[in-house]
Amino acid sequence: MQRIFSMELAGRTLTVDVGRVGAQANGCALMHYGDTTVLSTATASEKPREGIDFFPLSVEYEEKFYSVGKIPGGFNKREGKASENAVLTSRVIDRPMRPLFPKDYRNDVTLNNMVMSVDPQCRPELTAMLGAAISTAISDIPFDGPCAMTQMGLVNGELIINPSQEQWDNGDLQLTVASTGQKVIMIEAGANEIKDDVMIDAIYKCHAVNLEIIEFIKKMVAEVGKTKHEYESCAIPDELFEAMKQIVTPEEMETAVFTDVKQVREENIRQVSAKLEEAFADNEEWLALLPEALYQYQKKTVRKMILKDHKRPDGRAITQIRPLAAEVDLIPRVHGSAMFTRGQTQICTITTLAPLSEVQKVDGLDENITSKRYMHHYNFPAYSVGETKVSRGPGRREIGHGALAEKALIPVLPSEEEFPYAIRTVSETFESNGSTSQASVCASTMSLMAAGVPIKKMVAGISCGLVTGETDDDYIVLTDIQGLEDFFGDMDFKVAGTLDGITAIQMDIKIHGLTEPIVREAIARTHEAREYILKEVMMPCISEPRPTVGKYAPKIIQLQIDPMKIGDVVGQRGKTINTIIERTGVKIDINDDGFVSICGTDQEMMDKAAEMIRIIVTDFEAGQIFSGEVVSIKEFGAFVEFAPGKEGMVHISKIAKERINRVEDVLTLGDKVKVVCLGKDKMGRMSFSIKDVKEN
Repeated sequence: MQRIFSMELAGRTLTVDVGRVGAQANGCALMHYGDTTVLSTATASEKPREGIDFFPLSVEYEEKFYSVGKIPGGFNKREGKASENAVLTSRVIDRPMRPLFPKDYRNDVTLNNMVMSVDPQCRPELTAMLGAAISTAISDIPFDGPCAMTQMGLVNGELIINPSQEQWDNGDLQLTVASTGQKVIMIEAGANEIKDDVMIDAIYKCHAVNLEIIEFIKKMVAEVGKTKHEYESCAIPDELFEAMKQIVTPEEMETAVFTDVKQVREENIRQVSAKLEEAFADNEEWLALLPEALYQYQKKTVRKMILKDHKRPDGRAITQIRPLAAEVDLIPRVHGSAMFTRGQTQICTITTLAPLSEVQKVDGLDENITSKRYMHHYNFPAYSVGETKVSRGPGRREIGHGALAEKALIPVLPSEEEFPYAIRTVSETFESNGSTSQASVCASTMSLMAAGVPIKKMVAGISCGLVTGETDDDYIVLTDIQGLEDFFGDMDFKVAGTLDGITAIQMDIKIHGLTEPIVREAIARTHEAREYILKEVMMPCISEPRPTVGKYAPKIIQLQIDPMKIGDVVGQRGKTINTIIERTGVKIDINDDGFVSICGTDQEMMDKAAEMIRIIVTDFEAGQIFSGEVVSIKEFGAFVEFAPGKEGMVHISKIAKERINRVEDVLTLGDKVKVVCLGKDKMGRMSFSIKDVKEN
């Protein structure tokens, strides 16, 4: 039976149509927010997937180009693989919802969100986030919700709930917060150096709105929600844990994991595993469960050490950062390079500069963004964690980490007018043991500076972790978590920023939410650590951007011409500009406002191209002197090309001081000559003289 539910949300109507479409999905909600329409479905398999030790959740965000009245580009005119925005949106939906499913649930679950119509006043990403939460809540899939998501912008100092697309793109804050009915469960932010207190205020204003949405969802669940289905639990039997403790005591397990060298710890665990496998050799059922049971045994050991004993696996203090190192210029011939090391996490970032014609074209649903001038790409090869695996290109994690670092650095980049380059940074993970994304922020900052990019301020990033007990006030926040503390802990709270404010946040948790004191402490800890990294490590390595770009980087000259004369520079069918490029070997970009960028590595050729363009756009006056080439000889004189596509005529009487009978007696095709402008002749052509040129 069809039911329609509505609520007012940030001055616009949110409508949820249930029962009208998608009846065969476990849960389906046709979402309308303004004129934005998203079909959200939640579907689960009937039986658990065999042979896995994780919850197989898939989240999809499908951008349909018909939603904005466009036909996709490309040859076959179909939507292709997910865009970067679609991948990032899927991750933002996945991260808060995944911990709310049962830990021992192994049925495949797919949350699909199809964008069918886009109203620029109501962002489809937010509508999909709410749709995924609602379709799951009203389904029969086990889920400890409901949850809700709210976005916040900051325009002219004013916080705006669920901003329009334009406000989102051009404001000083892009914040997404997810909550359950009690606590915050996910934070994602990009910001223009927002102060800590302003960020916390924005987070909890989002949380307050989320609580209103959750009450709305609860009413839907009460009226149309399905009874949650039973499922086959994959929990580890208590008997197995007790048997393991008899063979490997808690003290022995603590000794095995208590080391600051990842490889030593892994070898210790291999020996523990071999001992347990030998003991359970006759029990096939327990042998099959042993990997997951051993993982949970390690987890309980590490958590107890941290929470009760205040001991970290590598022996550090709770607020202590691992050993840090930084260096620049380690890769020759590239435009800029830097390496940042934190313990066993090591990132090398390479910067490449190019003319603005090399910006990345973006074909998506946001019509305000059609190109990206700055691109940050992050790579995570298997060798960085000592594994063997064939590279299949960047996955969702790599795309997400690259986008986070990109978001952190965008606020400090110079404008196109200040620095007319397209910029690409690539972060290569050499070694990984926790928070490589924030190490890539540090390495990228130094690499940009080494490349001569005049960034406004330096940016650093750090991550905090969390271990919680039985009550809300029983917890420990850990500064600079390593991989083990991330795997076995409850939170990964990444914050990047300058000395003056936050530029990016990404917070993921494995529990059912954070209290406000935890959020405040995590932001304070990351602030303190960020200042230390900037002042004590990064600034001593490179304190300010290089004054010029490097030897191997392209150089750029910028000119401003009258927009009405762009056609003169381009020429008919591009003939003039192509001639300049052919003669000088440079690249030339011209925008609609008359900004001309000349890019090359040979300064002499760049200057030559610039002079050609200046000549073409000059309003000629008598007395101006030009250098040119004889391109045509007639009985009455010679034609001299003084710029590509620009010619003037030298009458035979103006060639030499003495009288000549034939032009060929003095000039031949290809001669380089200096001429002085005499104005225009009766036919409107530029008239030149060679004999009247006054030599300095």
